[in-house]
Amino acid sequence: MTWHARLDLHYTHTPAAGTVGHDRHEGPLRVLKRLYPEGPAVCHHVLVHPPGGILSGDRLEVHAHLDSGAHALLTTPGATRLYRRGEGAADAGWLAEQAVQATLAPGARLEWLPMETLAYPGCVADTALRFTLAPGAEMLGWDVLALGLPASDAPFGRGTLTQTVELPGVWLERGRLDGHDTALLDGALGLAGRRVMALAWFAAGSPLADARREALLDAARALPALQAAPLGDAPVVAAATAPHPQVVVVRALAQRVEPAMALMQAVWAAWRPLAWGLPAHPPRVWRT
Repeated sequence: MTWHARLDLHYTHTPAAGTVGHDRHEGPLRVLKRLYPEGPAVCHHVLVHPPGGILSGDRLEVHAHLDSGAHALLTTPGATRLYRRGEGAADAGWLAEQAVQATLAPGARLEWLPMETLAYPGCVADTALRFTLAPGAEMLGWDVLALGLPASDAPFGRGTLTQTVELPGVWLERGRLDGHDTALLDGALGLAGRRVMALAWFAAGSPLADARREALLDAARALPALQAAPLGDAPVVAAATAPHPQVVVVRALAQRVEPAMALMQAVWAAWRPLAWGLPAHPPRVWRT
């Protein structure tokens, strides 16, 4: 059996009610909880996929729309796992697919903060994140990917994964990882033997003021991980850049998920109060 699941999220905002999240699902992808730990202004949604993994032939879709003034924080209680269904799945053209599309109206804010994605050996997968921001809309996001399970002696020696992160017309990250591509996975100009990649970004629907963009870069660069020698033995190495006037990015490589995720949370904790004047209020599921 293959799973084709879709989750539609719609966030409205009024001064009296704050942000209200509405959800509708088809298949095994849904909202576990709607929480308001910061009060009514910010809706925290915890998204779950009860089958526990995405196999070849499965497709999961999340579609979110945020009205003007709405602020949503989306996270997951655990890792997303990409599996291969069987030896014939790839030959049949079956992908394990996950697609996220979000549209933000003027003045909306989105935080896309899922736990890591684990690409199991042999998986053939495609993950795509697409965020369309109107002028005045802003978002914080991250994406953490681990190739294989090195702690379990299961390296990513076979399989392929295509990753896309896109703000249409503004910023596009797209890469294809192949377990047989040792030049990319192990070369000094590639992953240099590290198997965890992490990406954090702050994006806006309008160009950021120079002072604001520089403040975001400085805050990220002040973190210890961004001061490590790039070719050293540090648990995580990272750098911050502004590839477009509307985007600030932190990229990182690590040997294990834990230091990469710790860095992503540290970047988020530095950027959230700086960009929006809001304290970094970690979702409860991050602490369980």
